[in-house]
Amino acid sequence: MKIAVVHERYIQPGGEDRAFESETALLESRGHDVVRYEQRNDQIPEMGRLSLAARAHWNARANRRLRRLLHEERPDVVHFHNTFPILGPSAYWAAKSEGLPVVQTLHNYRLLCPNAQLYRDGGPCEDCVGRRFAWPSILHSCYHHGRLATGVVASTFALHRGLGTFSRKVDRYVALTEFGRRKFVEGGLPPESVRVKPNFLDEDPGMGRGGGGYALFVGRLSEEKGVRTLVEAWERLRGRIPLKVVGDGPESPRVASAAERIDGIEWLGRRPREEVLERMREARLLVFPSVWYEGLPFVIVEAFAAGLPVVASDLGGMSEIIRHGETGWLVPAGDPAALAKAVESAAADPEALQRVRRAGRAEFDSKYTATINYERLMAIYAEVVARRTVGKDTGGIPADGDATG
Repeated sequence: MKIAVVHERYIQPGGEDRAFESETALLESRGHDVVRYEQRNDQIPEMGRLSLAARAHWNARANRRLRRLLHEERPDVVHFHNTFPILGPSAYWAAKSEGLPVVQTLHNYRLLCPNAQLYRDGGPCEDCVGRRFAWPSILHSCYHHGRLATGVVASTFALHRGLGTFSRKVDRYVALTEFGRRKFVEGGLPPESVRVKPNFLDEDPGMGRGGGGYALFVGRLSEEKGVRTLVEAWERLRGRIPLKVVGDGPESPRVASAAERIDGIEWLGRRPREEVLERMREARLLVFPSVWYEGLPFVIVEAFAAGLPVVASDLGGMSEIIRHGETGWLVPAGDPAALAKAVESAAADPEALQRVRRAGRAEFDSKYTATINYERLMAIYAEVVARRTVGKDTGGIPADGDATG
């Protein structure tokens, strides 16, 4: 099968870029002819506001380039990952103008929320879910803390809802969890168009021994990751369980201060992936106190693969990924007392830890391997290829999006 993959890379690489790379490499390793169309958004700081706004609404130049590539390559399917903000939703029209099936992976909540997180003021926010125009986001300056920037994002998606872009120009959406699927359907996507396929690990780190005796946090040190909850939980633990923190970000000063005044906390900063995986194999617990809905965090999948028990927030997809008492433990989000109690209780029960270690590894083997991911992805591709209509679907593409322009 010939597959065109389209992705706009982030200025700061993250989970979406990693998912794109892993999935594309997986397709290539299975012998598929993969055509890449990539855009780097590191040019954003150099662009004027009006230019960026215009491209976000309708990027005629990028559409012409993409449509020309698709016309020449004639792939069987076009798979989009990130198109924000430069390529924009109008990129789907370029693919449909060539009569090609379109798949979009929903790595974040951008279709429902201008800041892509369904998060505001320290917790989940669904004020814009289901609205044709996300005016509450403008009121609260949800994107880059500015009403103008938020207005550009909100109006872009309102325009494309009005044009039918999301309902008529995408054949299949791929949500990472059932929770995510439900939210996107609540937000207006046709239920029959949304499938669930989680992220996966391209390399198996292998199970560890878990003999290190410490708890581990791995991730971006930011408000939505529950760093405040983490620090306050360890204030209550008073050094009884050592904690190693891997990562950096805007909440780094809070962690640095905690490491100086609270016994047992060690801040390691950002570390190479191989070192992180080794620490995961040796840790007693992974602590994941996130206070937003998350997508499908790679760190939890890695923990399952390493046989590392997870204590996480009972929120959004995390309550689906982790089965309480079986593959980990769930606690109320933003509750440091509950987190401290759960960590101490789990750490003091070696038999439960061993049981959860084995169950987590079994969960990885049954859901998150490259082989299983490949089978699910090919099933989605087969669906859209089978539905492909004969001839081109121009879908009323505006003239300035034409490849010959």
